[in-house]
Amino acid sequence: MANEIILLNISGQDKPGLTSSLTSVLAQYGAKVLDIGQANIHDTLSLGILFEIQSKKKSAAVLKDLLFKAYELGITAKFTPISLEDYEKWVSLQGKDRYIVTILGEKLAAEQISEVTKVISEKNLNIDSIKRLTGRLSLVEEAEYPRASIQLSIRGEIDNKNEFTEKFMQISHDLDVDIAFQEDNIYRRNRRLVCFDMDSTLIQTEVIDELAELAGVGEEVKAITESAMNGEIDFNESFKRRMKLLKGLSEDVLHDVAINLPITKGARRLIDTLKSYGFKTAILSGGFSYFGHYLQKELGIDYVYANQLEIKDGVLTGGYLGDIVDGNKKAEYLKEIAKKEGIDISQTIAVGDGANDLQMLNLAGLGIAFHAKPKVKDNAQSAISSIGLDGVLYLLGYHDRHIDLIE
Repeated sequence: MANEIILLNISGQDKPGLTSSLTSVLAQYGAKVLDIGQANIHDTLSLGILFEIQSKKKSAAVLKDLLFKAYELGITAKFTPISLEDYEKWVSLQGKDRYIVTILGEKLAAEQISEVTKVISEKNLNIDSIKRLTGRLSLVEEAEYPRASIQLSIRGEIDNKNEFTEKFMQISHDLDVDIAFQEDNIYRRNRRLVCFDMDSTLIQTEVIDELAELAGVGEEVKAITESAMNGEIDFNESFKRRMKLLKGLSEDVLHDVAINLPITKGARRLIDTLKSYGFKTAILSGGFSYFGHYLQKELGIDYVYANQLEIKDGVLTGGYLGDIVDGNKKAEYLKEIAKKEGIDISQTIAVGDGANDLQMLNLAGLGIAFHAKPKVKDNAQSAISSIGLDGVLYLLGYHDRHIDLIE
């Protein structure tokens, strides 16, 4: 005797024991559960159970008992018969490529979600699930640090990924929202190393500009820094020119600058969470090791690679020791740390804001341009411009409840 496939959809006020009561009815008739899913919004439940049962007499009885149980529980039950052909077609889709789209912003509006999902729909991709990653926002009390994130799990074949991401970038620009697009593969779920640029990423300043102000050459150095970060001049050349301008600055000012470094919003929350979940972290900076090591102690960073200032008789000579940590070096150090820790390069993350970060951003399994210059943002895999550094956690799929456990 042929079996029947039935989709049961339940909606109504959530309450303890609801799923248990319904599946108990199915169990009495020997039903086989083919799929099950549940969502809960504002204590309102949406539950779906796809089940297979012997046809005719048995299926009629189970539907009757399910309706009675739904009435008892004060919920609404809807039944949809599914043909074997439709079921098999649905099963065949599970081999399709899967992707994750993460939407980030201080607040998310319907227009932003509508435009993102429109792109997904135009490409004939299916949204399997939508998950809110941030906690609920009060409408009465103003949040000290507002942030909102939702994650869409999508499935299907994408012919041109560049065209797909370009549309997201345009929406991001037009509607002031961050949109990250990643393949949902085993590497995404097993990231193990996060490497950070320091200046204007982990800290909200360019240290060399601060030192230049103290040396009385602020405007000259700031102009060179800006030009270098925008990729207009070679980083190594700009570094040497700026260093010469710092000649004669007293070593004593370094400590005062270090203890007053403005750590980026969300940085402590991010790194504390990463450490708790077993990630390795590194600073790969074109700035100075003196400040990198200070942050290492302050935040609990595992590795620091940065430029070493040359100091003689208590003053900066205008020179440096060792190789310049430029874009090439950052990428090399990323590979070196990954190899040392036995981590596949696809399991790495790099975060930075300047042109000299692009090589490591594009080498890493996930490269994130953080409040970056336009050239960097346009050429990176993902970008965060709307919230703090802890936005990285949402790109990793962490929910606030996973983070709050360790705060």
